[in-house]
Amino acid sequence: MLLRHPPFASSARRTWPVLGFGAALSFSQLAHAEEQSTLELAPLEVTSAEISAQEAAQAQLKSVPGGTNYIDLSSVKQGRVSTNEDVFKYQAGVYAKAANNEGVKLSIRGSGINRGPGAHASGLYETFDGLPLTGPGGTPYELKDPLWLSRVEVLRGANGFDQGALALGGSVNYVTHTGYDAPKLQVRYEVGSHGYGQREISSGQVLGDADYYISLTDSEYDGFQDHSSGSGKGVAANFGYRFNPDLETRFYFRYRETANDSPGKLTREQIRHDPRAANALNVTRDSKRLQPGSTWIANKTTLHLDDNSRVEAGLVYHDYPMDLREGTNRLKVAYTDISGTLNYIRQDTLFGHDSKTTLGLRTTQALPNNGASEYVRVPVGNTAGYAPGTKTRDYSYLGSDSVLHIGNDLELIPDLWLTTGIAAIYTRRETEVTYPQTHAPVSQHDWDYAPRIGLRYDFNPLLQVYGNLSRSVEPPHAWSMIWGSNKFFPANSGPASGLQREGVKLKNQTATTLEVGGRGEAWLGQWDLALYRSEVRHELLAVEMAATSTSSAVISESNASPTVHQGVELSLISPLWDGGNTGKLDLRQAYTYSDFHYRDDDRFGDNALPGIPRHYYQAQLRYSHPTGFYTSLNGEHSSRVAVDYANSYYASAYTLLGATFGYDAPKQDWQAWVDLRNLTNKRYANTVTPGYDDKGLDVARSTPGDGRGVYAGISWSLR
Repeated sequence: MLLRHPPFASSARRTWPVLGFGAALSFSQLAHAEEQSTLELAPLEVTSAEISAQEAAQAQLKSVPGGTNYIDLSSVKQGRVSTNEDVFKYQAGVYAKAANNEGVKLSIRGSGINRGPGAHASGLYETFDGLPLTGPGGTPYELKDPLWLSRVEVLRGANGFDQGALALGGSVNYVTHTGYDAPKLQVRYEVGSHGYGQREISSGQVLGDADYYISLTDSEYDGFQDHSSGSGKGVAANFGYRFNPDLETRFYFRYRETANDSPGKLTREQIRHDPRAANALNVTRDSKRLQPGSTWIANKTTLHLDDNSRVEAGLVYHDYPMDLREGTNRLKVAYTDISGTLNYIRQDTLFGHDSKTTLGLRTTQALPNNGASEYVRVPVGNTAGYAPGTKTRDYSYLGSDSVLHIGNDLELIPDLWLTTGIAAIYTRRETEVTYPQTHAPVSQHDWDYAPRIGLRYDFNPLLQVYGNLSRSVEPPHAWSMIWGSNKFFPANSGPASGLQREGVKLKNQTATTLEVGGRGEAWLGQWDLALYRSEVRHELLAVEMAATSTSSAVISESNASPTVHQGVELSLISPLWDGGNTGKLDLRQAYTYSDFHYRDDDRFGDNALPGIPRHYYQAQLRYSHPTGFYTSLNGEHSSRVAVDYANSYYASAYTLLGATFGYDAPKQDWQAWVDLRNLTNKRYANTVTPGYDDKGLDVARSTPGDGRGVYAGISWSLR
């Protein structure tokens, strides 16, 4: 979308960010930023419309008094792009780990710390092009194909306030290509180890006042573990039309199908000695996770009321069914949401000071067909004697989330900005078992609030500091109110015997967070630093109960005693050498320190919350030549990870090494690369799904990371 009115354009001394991870530059310097930046990862030819969109997005992120990330997918696509783990590499404060399928454990500041990959993510508010993806049932992953993206915008913690994001982790906005930044025709092909293959064909153009973008992708993989093969295919498209300078609209469409075998989790000893093995129980059951076809259809319309104000309205239909065959029972789940957004943004003066006000409403409503039907799949235990396909239970998942928020940025004195805001959130959660017997439905309706205040000061174009104090609110998923229940069908209930018969109420998770930090440029390079502390109440923590030969692993969720989430997020891009025509050498680093622990819990004292490493570091040393050739060495280190709340056992620390070689033609018409992963063939746990108290035993709670792999890709574009 074209930038019609740059933020605070009335002031000649407004600061703007350099493209990528640059420090703030004055508006007059911006015109020379691309030419003079020594940290540009690769040459990139872009249209004026694309530059405007990038400038607007980055300027908005830099105006937030808190931690943010801007991810340009053109740099990410200079290597393998399979899942969100590839997208979020080298991003301080973001922990993204895949597990032999497309499911990624995505956590920011401890959000969803207790969940494994594949579950509907919690603790984050995620959007496509600023329109809701997250609903009362969480955030599914199958529509998040990285190849469809132009950029990703992350606002960590409460910094996603103006997007209506009140979750602990903040917001993630996945921005799709449009006709303004996509080639007329592009073909991409990736292939590599463990049966990996991915293909894309896309097209985008501007046709007068209209533009379009369409992309078709498909992929398959055998997987590193046994019984971990999978495939996916889908299409993303959008069509925009500008009626006049004041009115424009865009329609979006995404559809994708995925099928993944589920290899299950392993013990630490299994990962050390046989990391390619699958969990024996998963193999016996032929466990699978299918998304038979998810659809996301949306519209966003923008009306400029005058030179200083605009209204943005959005409407989303999201249907995402699941067919889970991971346990003794088969679970067919129906999810359908309708979402609406309405935002009024005004830039003017208040008491003679520059001011920007955002008033917004977003609401997501689960439709009445949301629910699950469960059937006998492997007749064992209480289902012995019942034929596969016999129904065990039906239950419903209903809910809605509505957020009304107002925020203001006010320049108190030159270069000192005060950010204030308050949001009201109304959440509804309802669940009921309707078969084999109808039981009392569980219904809870809650009102809550989330205030925010922050300060940002620009000392000069190369130094900005900030601080903020905020509150976050996160409701439970409706499905967790069933799976976390301690009320079961009695033994004489046929195949439903021993299963949850009635839901339980769960409280909203809340947190108060203090954050300080800054960003800028100095002799050591471009840096971004944030420190935060969150006092969390009623944290929603889930525990994977151990599976046996007669019962499936069950995720039980409940509210925890008070917890603390605190940490440090640091990124640094340093120019080490610039040889002009002979190339340049840059070092990129990202470090995240995460201290998440109980606060005087009756059972676990001050134990660390399991599932996330305390220290996580990534680095890339990259050489770029003006002709388009590039090569890099990269590394990653993770400290050990507790696997249970008792901290009785840990997944081992690990260090990985990799390398990339490639060529990106100066005319941007073709690209080729080779991506080498895990060069030392390290055996390690990539994700951990926590248990309660393993009493020092080595329980199967971890998914192994991929072994040594070689991946290659090529793309061709017609511009």
